[in-house]
Amino acid sequence: MEPVAELRYPVGRFNAAAEGTRAQQIETLRRLPANLRQAVSGLNDAQLDTPYRDGGWTVRQVVHHFADSHANSYIRTKLALTEDTPAITAYDEAAWARLPDNRLPVEVSLPFVDAIHTRLVALFESMSDAEFERAFVHPERGRVTLANNVALYAWHSRHHLAHITRLRERMGW
Repeated sequence: MEPVAELRYPVGRFNAAAEGTRAQQIETLRRLPANLRQAVSGLNDAQLDTPYRDGGWTVRQVVHHFADSHANSYIRTKLALTEDTPAITAYDEAAWARLPDNRLPVEVSLPFVDAIHTRLVALFESMSDAEFERAFVHPERGRVTLANNVALYAWHSRHHLAHITRLRERMGW
């Protein structure tokens, strides 16, 4: 059995410098929808309702979390590009994961993730270096530049995808 820290942070904790170049980060975001579809392909309801670790979210909740979290990132990016360092609202991810819509089939969120990532990638690829320095203010993390946010969501994509793929490996699915 893997140590709890490896189960919780299978690709390590976020470190912006470790996420490679901006182009690599954007490519990670571009590939996420296909990688996510592949990661959950063929899983039945019992497997989708298996947590990736004790006390962790189920595979189904992770898929829906991608939709929730990355939609928030998309909105925050647009706010930072159109307003002067806007204050954004945080949300309780764990509470969102417990809401009834997180019991829906993953097929509901997969096309949503496709659409969000198509738009995110198009937006990021069109941005100038100066636009990546624009920022929003997060109530817990303070000032977050869009450069840092793209790195964070590249890591976030790898982080939760690894929760699913490593669970599949451990379980022999």
